Amino acid sequence: MIVLKILAVPFMVALTLAVAILSFLFSLADWIFGVLSGLFALCALFALFIEGDTAWGIQGLIIAFCVSPFGIPALADWLLDRLAELTGSLRGFITG
Repeated sequence: MIVLKILAVPFMVALTLAVAILSFLFSLADWIFGVLSGLFALCALFALFIEGDTAWGIQGLIIAFCVSPFGIPALADWLLDRLAELTGSLRGFITG
C-alpha cells in the first residue's frame, strides 16, 4: 500500500499545479467570454430588430448564450471543480 502512495505523489503534485494554472486561465477566459457575450448579444439584437435579419439575430443570440457565463464557461467551471475534487481525493488517499 505504501508503494501505491509513493507512486501517487507525482500525480497529486501534477494535478495540484494543473488545477492552479487552469483556475487562473479560467478566470481570464471568463472575463473575455463575458465581453464577447455582450458584443454578440448587441450585434444579434441589432440584426434582429434594426436590420430585420431574423436568422442571424437568432444565431447570434445562441452564440451569445454559449459564450455567456451560463454556457461553455459554466461547463469549464464544472470540469475544473471535478478535477479539484479528484486532487483532493488523491491527497486524502496519500495522507490517510
